[in-house]
Amino acid sequence: MADIFNSFPPGLLVFLAAVLFVAGCVRGFAGFGAGMIFMPVATSVMLPSTAAATFLFIDGIVALPLVVRALRLCNWATVLPAVVGAVIFVHVGAWLLANADVLVLRWTIFAIVTGLLLLLVSGWRYERKPSRPVSFGVGAVAGVLGGISQVSGPPVVAFWLSSAREPAIVRANLIVFFALASIGTFIAYILNGFFTLEVFQLLTMAIPVYALAIYLGSNGFKRADPALYRKLAYGLIALAALSSMPLLDPLFR
Repeated sequence: MADIFNSFPPGLLVFLAAVLFVAGCVRGFAGFGAGMIFMPVATSVMLPSTAAATFLFIDGIVALPLVVRALRLCNWATVLPAVVGAVIFVHVGAWLLANADVLVLRWTIFAIVTGLLLLLVSGWRYERKPSRPVSFGVGAVAGVLGGISQVSGPPVVAFWLSSAREPAIVRANLIVFFALASIGTFIAYILNGFFTLEVFQLLTMAIPVYALAIYLGSNGFKRADPALYRKLAYGLIALAALSSMPLLDPLFR
């Protein structure tokens, strides 16, 4: 445990733990959104690859209880093609993370996420039954974004919210999607050498904090008004867009 204090000042660890706690509460409630909160802050104080690998590990392991319950509710006809697209294209995102200019990547993410939010706010709805090719394409975009930044939520959230399904099904779709898609991300990160000693040092702090937060957020969803879910989803997509802007880095430093 002492090794983590050699790599990170205690004050910074407390701050990261607080941000991670908020992120975990949101993840437990909405089924997504933790990466949108944690990653912009974490990448401003450590390597993007370290932050992404740390978050992938805790979110893939700690959120498993959510997955078990969501398996019964999700719409497999659209979730599975989206997962296949994400698993294939996450390798493209991981390669970009390892080789491309970080500034260019972040502006690209900002443009994509902002466009998706504007589409939702405009009132547009995907009225037809989601086809396999469309679901695959949405998953592919999510996979690339996830490989780059662990913020893969906006494409699939926008897609499933626009179909006007009830919040419980949208939430279940997202939980199962992220759980299955993370398998491909794990492989891509291992191949690119992102799981370093520094990552495992961070996990000693992150796992208990995130586990408690997920539990509290999940209990909150059971008592919430369904209308609140859509509002929170829009807010989280907006947060993802704003936090990906390099111009706002001074707020996190």
